[in-house]
Amino acid sequence: MSDNIPSVTDADFEAEVLRSSLPVLVDFSAAWCMPCKAVGVIAADLAVEMKDKIIVRLMDVDASPKTPAKYGIRGIPTLLLFKGGELKESIVGAVSKEKIVGLIAKHLS
Repeated sequence: MSDNIPSVTDADFEAEVLRSSLPVLVDFSAAWCMPCKAVGVIAADLAVEMKDKIIVRLMDVDASPKTPAKYGIRGIPTLLLFKGGELKESIVGAVSKEKIVGLIAKHLS
């Protein structure tokens, strides 16, 4: 899990993600998941590089199981992009930074 990305929990998901004025990329992962670590590094980079355009948050699926269940997350790492309180995109698995940036770019206006 990345120490560089603020965490979000079941309790504050609505306030932090769904009510955000900026698009929010949520990295659903777990401390024991090796592919999650690779995606976490990319997410941390994007949190810095795109800080004026998006918000990046980390959700530990073990500590907060309700939100992943609500969105049907069955595998990790999973990235979900929310904009205006709505789920816009999802990526499951360890993917390239370019693929993640492309997903985000489609929803920046």
